[in-house]
Amino acid sequence: MIWFLTALIIAIIGITLLLRGKSLAYLDSEPLTPAEHNPSPAHREALRMIREMNRAGKGLRGRERLNAMRAFMDSMSDGLALVSEFRPAQPETAPRGEWVIAPNARPSRRILYIHGGAWMAGSPRSHRAITDRLSQLANACVFAVDYRLMPEHRYRDGLRDCQSAYQWLLGNGPDGPATAEFMAVAGDSAGGNHTLSLIAWIKEQHLQQPDAAVALSPSTDLTFTAPSLRNNVKTDPLLGPAFRPLTRLPLPLLWWGTFLFFRMSPSNPLLSPLRADLSGLPPTLIHVSDSEMLVDDARRYTHKARAAGSPVELRIWPGMFHVWHIFTPWLPEADDAMKEIGDFLNRSEQLEAQ
Repeated sequence: MIWFLTALIIAIIGITLLLRGKSLAYLDSEPLTPAEHNPSPAHREALRMIREMNRAGKGLRGRERLNAMRAFMDSMSDGLALVSEFRPAQPETAPRGEWVIAPNARPSRRILYIHGGAWMAGSPRSHRAITDRLSQLANACVFAVDYRLMPEHRYRDGLRDCQSAYQWLLGNGPDGPATAEFMAVAGDSAGGNHTLSLIAWIKEQHLQQPDAAVALSPSTDLTFTAPSLRNNVKTDPLLGPAFRPLTRLPLPLLWWGTFLFFRMSPSNPLLSPLRADLSGLPPTLIHVSDSEMLVDDARRYTHKARAAGSPVELRIWPGMFHVWHIFTPWLPEADDAMKEIGDFLNRSEQLEAQ
């Protein structure tokens, strides 16, 4: 009996270490102190909307809480002065999603956009502010994929939807079959996680690489070992209230919980793209705020990718909140960030043409 218990304990410890994976603390640099900044007058209104989002499911539990959060996120595009045409994809020939086509967009220029929402909420509708502005600034037709969400589906199902959508977009535009002359992948938060996982998968499958990738406040490592996940919990108005209880749990419990929820080890590169081979990736731009919980996720990814020779640019914005881009164009800081993304995509196309 003693030998059995000893073996069981050793097995549990061994599996726990496998769930954690290799320590990546060597990628950390000096802790960031949020920089002084002068927020725009609209910044206060954005913070008010974030507080409303955090209260959307207050007092509710389970499915009711999730549905309330999903409904609130979808309502964020209501009343916006959008200029693009929003065209539903034809389900018999295309992945689920919608085309976002600005008046100046060229069908041969395409962007696959992967929305955020903790893999459980969000939709093409909830992120129309971003996709509308992206189509305008990049002169591209944006396909916002409506990937399968948890918990109704597995994490891997949503990622497969993104993989299928990318392959389909290479040969299909908004008007039917046609080759893409310029192809990019972009996403925010959980969608940024899918974006970074996707570009690593594309390389491994020897598929045509995108000309560029953009990840906004991405989650890169589900082992939750980056220092800012705890250091910035009080300065992150969006993620802090929701994830503060989790930061108080011992890491082994988080690793096992992640394994059970995602049905995948938190150290699996499909779930934690930071742990993939980051060599040979396309030009990639990462945006993150110095005061959000995921800033060290982005810094670790950038350090490792650059060391592997991949052209990754990291832009750390002062005093913003998680995925502030969703308040474009009425929040000046968000529109400035979107313009920088447009410049990056246009610059990537010029480099590809040389």
